Amino acid sequence: MTSQDTRPGTADRPAAAGGADSAARNGAPAGERHLPGEQVVLAAGSPMPLDSGAQLGPFTVAYRTYGTLNAEKSNAVLVCHALTGDQYMAEPHPVTGRPGWWEVMVGPGRPLDTERFFVICANVLGGCMGTTGPQDLDPATGKPWGPTFPVVTIGDMVRAQKLLVDHLGIARLFAVVGGSMGGMQVLEWAARYPERVLAAVPIATAAYHTAQNIAFHEVGRQAIMADPDWDEGWYQLSGKTPRRGMAVARMTAHVTYLSEQALHRKFGRRLQDRQKPSFGFDADFQVESYLRHQGSSFVDRFDANSYLYITRAMDYFDLAAEHGGVLADAFRRSPVRFCVMSFTSDWLFPTSEAKRIVHALNSVAADVSFVECDSDKGHDAFLLIEPEFHETLNGFLNGCCEGLGLPQGQLRPLDQSHDPTRDRVT
Repeated sequence: MTSQDTRPGTADRPAAAGGADSAARNGAPAGERHLPGEQVVLAAGSPMPLDSGAQLGPFTVAYRTYGTLNAEKSNAVLVCHALTGDQYMAEPHPVTGRPGWWEVMVGPGRPLDTERFFVICANVLGGCMGTTGPQDLDPATGKPWGPTFPVVTIGDMVRAQKLLVDHLGIARLFAVVGGSMGGMQVLEWAARYPERVLAAVPIATAAYHTAQNIAFHEVGRQAIMADPDWDEGWYQLSGKTPRRGMAVARMTAHVTYLSEQALHRKFGRRLQDRQKPSFGFDADFQVESYLRHQGSSFVDRFDANSYLYITRAMDYFDLAAEHGGVLADAFRRSPVRFCVMSFTSDWLFPTSEAKRIVHALNSVAADVSFVECDSDKGHDAFLLIEPEFHETLNGFLNGCCEGLGLPQGQLRPLDQSHDPTRDRVT
C-alpha cells in the first residue's frame, strides 16, 4: 500500500463544528469516521517496529496544520498533545463543539503565531480521533483490535510522528512543543532525533512517570475494567460503552490537574442548587457536580481502551532507562536549544521534576533555559491564559528565530474571561 494523503491543503482550516457528531465519536473505526482535517497512511512499505517487540503497519495518522510552510521549510512547529488531547488544538472540536484545547496559544498574535509558523498537531498512536488505535479494525481479523492492539510507548508515538514529518518533507522542525504527556514526547524527540529539531519546549512534564502518577493511572484503569460494560475490552462488539468506569477514571484524573487554591476559589464548600445539605449521596457540593460533569462529558469524546493504552504509555516512559540509567546521556552533544517550563502549583508534575531535566542538560553543557511560572491553577495552567508563561515562550521562540531570519512575534492581548475550570483535555 502506498502513502495516501487526504489533506485538503496545509493551511486549510475547517468551519466551526456545530456540535456532537455520532459518526465521529468513539466506537467507529477510523475509516468509518468523518473527521475534519488530514489523514495519511504510514509504514505501508514495511511495518514500524514497536518498543514491545511487535510491529505495526500500515497505520493511519490524523493531523491538523495551521499557518503556511515557508519555501525553506524552516518554520514548522510540531505540537504534541497531552493524554486526552487530539489534533484539534486551535479550532472547534468536531465531537464536542468546544473551542480547541490550545486556542490561547496558537494563532495570530499568540506565541505559536500562525502568521509566522506552520504548526502541526497529530493525534497520537493509540488515540481515538483518527489515528490508528484499539477501536480500529485489525486487518488480520476484520474486527476491532480491542485489547489485542499492541501496547505502545511514548517512543512509538514519536516514531510515528517522525514518519509524518518525513511525509510532509520537513528535514528539521523549528520547534517541538508540548505539555504534560506532550512534554514527554518533546523530550523523546530531542533525545531520539536531535538532528531533526532546532528547539524543544517541554512544559509541565517529567523525564519519567513517578510512582504516584502510575498509581493514579492504575486507579483510573481499574475503574474502567471493573465496569461490566467494558466486557474484557470487547465492548465495541456488543455496542456498549463502559460509561461509569470512564467517568470515574476521568473524575479521579481531573482532580490531579487542578490545585487546592483553584478548587477553593472556584467552589469552596458552596452547595449546588440548594440551601442546605440533602443528607444523602446526591451532588450536594458544587465541586461534586463539577466533577460529575467532567466525567460524563469525557465519555462522549474518548474511547475507553485508548485511555488504557495511552495511560500505560505514560507509565512506561523513563528516558534515563533508555540511556543506561543516566538521563544526561540522552542529551549528550545535543545541538537542540531547550526551554524547560513548570508551574508553582503543579503537584502532578512539580518543578522538582523540571529541575531534574535541567540539571541533566546542564551537566552535558546543553543550551537550556528554565522558567518556573507563578500560578495557582495547578497542572492545567499550561492550557490557560498565563501571561508570564506566554511571554516566556514567545521570547524564547523569538530568540530561536534570529539565526534563521524568521520574523519576530508580538503578543496581542487575550480575553481574560476564559474559565480555568471548563472542560480540559489534559
